Amino acid sequence: MTATAPPILQADGLVRSYRLPQGLFQPPAMIHAVNGLSLQLAPGESLGLVGESGCGKSTVGRLLIGLDRPDAGSVIFDGEALPAIGDIRWRRLRMRIQMVFQDPLAALDTRLTIGAQIAEPLEIHGLGSKSEREGRVNALLTDVGLRTDHLGRFPLELSGGQRQRAVLARALATDPDLIVCDEPVSALDVSIQAQVVNLLHELQERRRMAMIFISHDLRVVRLISDRIAVMYLGTIVEEGSSEAVLLDPLHPYTRALVSAVPRPGRHRSRTILQGDPPNPAARPSGCAFHPRCPVALPLCARFAPELKSAPDGRRVACHLIGDLGAELDKER
Repeated sequence: MTATAPPILQADGLVRSYRLPQGLFQPPAMIHAVNGLSLQLAPGESLGLVGESGCGKSTVGRLLIGLDRPDAGSVIFDGEALPAIGDIRWRRLRMRIQMVFQDPLAALDTRLTIGAQIAEPLEIHGLGSKSEREGRVNALLTDVGLRTDHLGRFPLELSGGQRQRAVLARALATDPDLIVCDEPVSALDVSIQAQVVNLLHELQERRRMAMIFISHDLRVVRLISDRIAVMYLGTIVEEGSSEAVLLDPLHPYTRALVSAVPRPGRHRSRTILQGDPPNPAARPSGCAFHPRCPVALPLCARFAPELKSAPDGRRVACHLIGDLGAELDKER
């Protein structure tokens, strides 16, 4: 984010937990999906939110656009606290914030034509006359690479890639300032993924809208993101420019993720993490990553590291980064 541009989106200290029924005579477990997460997004900026499945990425996405409410913390959009659904301000802000979900078929109504569904946001918000809305829908189809003859088709008559393009056209109908994409290509064939990612990147830059791209795949995220935030068990462990995070990861978990991404023509050692990710209902004490961390210290099990600024400007939550890490390097 540039120093001169105020953030279009700011989240501070987000916490979200869910009760999970355990059985007839057992108390429900508390799933800690998001634990004190903070981030900022500048106008026109793209942020990739990455991490393993179950780390809380999708929950963060829903919190950021108001589809879910945090137990603690706040979300500020363009200087205004995000209102609850049903609040009179919600409808006005909803025009400016849109979301693209993972499964395009689930996001579309199989009983309505593609044209009707793209036009629906324009009708709901009373944007333009009927003829103006028709022209807008045709222009949106062209923008996302669909033909006008797709207007009269139903979702089941389209391929997966075409459905996701239609979902994207609907999300862009109100000309939003922010779009949140939750695993938008993971349900598509590999041959189609690159097409949709390239389309998203082109539209985001041309329209100068801010975007949060949620994915577990670093190969996809690096193609579309100005910055990357790496999540582990409900918290951000590293955040910085895409180039810095991918070329010189600082957090041990980020190093493991980056080492798993194949690079043609390059050989590098793979960091193998031991064990499975901890259960969110039984979050480890201290640093949540310490049971799997290859360089964990005794203090990592006792104290959770803060997300602090590194010398190059990125933020990292690790005891080994900063003053303590420098002291340990001297001792070695």
